Amino acid sequence: MRIFAFLIFLHSISFAAYAEDRELDSLFTASGIDGSMVISSLKTGKLFIGDEKRAGRKVSPASTFKIFNTLIALRERAVTENDNLLKWDGHKYDFPDWNRDQTLESAFRVSCVWYYQELARRIGEEKYRRYLKDAGYGELREPFDAVSFWLDGSLLISPFGQVDFLKKVYERKLPFSKEAYDKLAKIMVSESGPGYTIRAKTGWAGRMEPQAGWFVGYVETENEVSFFALVIDIRSESDLPLRKGLAIEALKLKGIIR
Repeated sequence: MRIFAFLIFLHSISFAAYAEDRELDSLFTASGIDGSMVISSLKTGKLFIGDEKRAGRKVSPASTFKIFNTLIALRERAVTENDNLLKWDGHKYDFPDWNRDQTLESAFRVSCVWYYQELARRIGEEKYRRYLKDAGYGELREPFDAVSFWLDGSLLISPFGQVDFLKKVYERKLPFSKEAYDKLAKIMVSESGPGYTIRAKTGWAGRMEPQAGWFVGYVETENEVSFFALVIDIRSESDLPLRKGLAIEALKLKGIIR
């Protein structure tokens, strides 16, 4: 028991050495916005944390859950890799990009809620409950609505939790097929630059107070893979571009991309 406690103590010392990265904290301060970011490198084990306390706080994953939801939908054959077109029912949404037929690729790219809600109806509560538990993804509060739990606060996850999940996805440790992982990797591409590719997803938890904005994913470079999760307070829609913008700045600041 004493040995176990000592190991925990050593781990806390090691973790604290990486906590509260001042450069990341300054990035948020300079932007005049409250937020946090975790960056974790696969091979070197480097860990950068902006606002450690905030990084452990759980909020709604919003559309970042589409990463996991895509894998679940393909596994449960709610759609298939080659048969994933869903027809728009004519309902007018505030986001023009939603007002058309959608494929898995387009729905992921434009964060089309109605598309993924239809997949959720086909999947059902019980299967979601099992997948979330088996993957150790966030905290699910019962009872929950199968078509809105990732939006309405029933499901909560922290930046640390996001990074942990993304590592499992990248290393393909969850029970999904090679085809499902390959499909997800393809549709997750957010941008590419000299020597790097970013696979990521934005999210906007608009039903929370304060509202939260996410940008989570991973960067592949020649010799490393770095996982990241950024979350910021959203004061108005004008803050939404800061999700990706600040994350990119942070990755450059830490020398991960140029």
